[in-house]
Amino acid sequence: MGDAIALLLLLVGLELVLGVDNVLVISIFVGKLPKKRRKIARIAGLSIAMIARILMVLAVLALASLTRNIIGHFSIRDLVLIAGGMFLLFKAVREIHNTVEIKDENTGELHPDDHRGYALIVAQIVLLDIVFSIDSVITAVGLTRHIWVIIGAVVLSFLLIMVYAGPVGEFIIGHPTLKILALAFLITIGVTIFMEGMHKEVPKAYIYLPMGFALAVELLQMRYEHNRRAAGK
Repeated sequence: MGDAIALLLLLVGLELVLGVDNVLVISIFVGKLPKKRRKIARIAGLSIAMIARILMVLAVLALASLTRNIIGHFSIRDLVLIAGGMFLLFKAVREIHNTVEIKDENTGELHPDDHRGYALIVAQIVLLDIVFSIDSVITAVGLTRHIWVIIGAVVLSFLLIMVYAGPVGEFIIGHPTLKILALAFLITIGVTIFMEGMHKEVPKAYIYLPMGFALAVELLQMRYEHNRRAAGK
């Protein structure tokens, strides 16, 4: 029992680390919604994504073919990563263009009654979560066959992500420079996912360390600007 609990905490930690990508995607996507609908979109997207991830766990346990080659040297996992990486690149580049050219200010926000646009944003959150989670699901299944441990880790991590996705997302949306930085991170993540689908492993430290450094520099710059305005200079 002790080993199972330790493994549960390990998997929760793994899910939270990988959940950084999720928070960035959610922040960018829900930013086009009216502020009062963003929280609902986050909860709906994450809830459906959580159910989808649990179904993925069951599918991986039942289907060994997920990592078996089906087209040339590519498996289902590889094809999902390639498609997901290309889609993420497209969305991130498009959003950077809209932000830099100020095409999404005032005109980019969806109308409160645009239910189709709302559903599309939730669907994109779910689809990209599936892309982000495919490796973590396969890793979890490789570590244990106890379904309750894996599902428990998925549920706990999603509950924690729901708590901090809102404040982090609103902070990013409220600071355009951070939004552009987050989109640049998504481009890097998209390239990494695509390369993994092409069987080219990219060490995660080469991605997250520069991202963390860039974020620290940007936060220092924001702090400097805040202090300068407060001093009236």
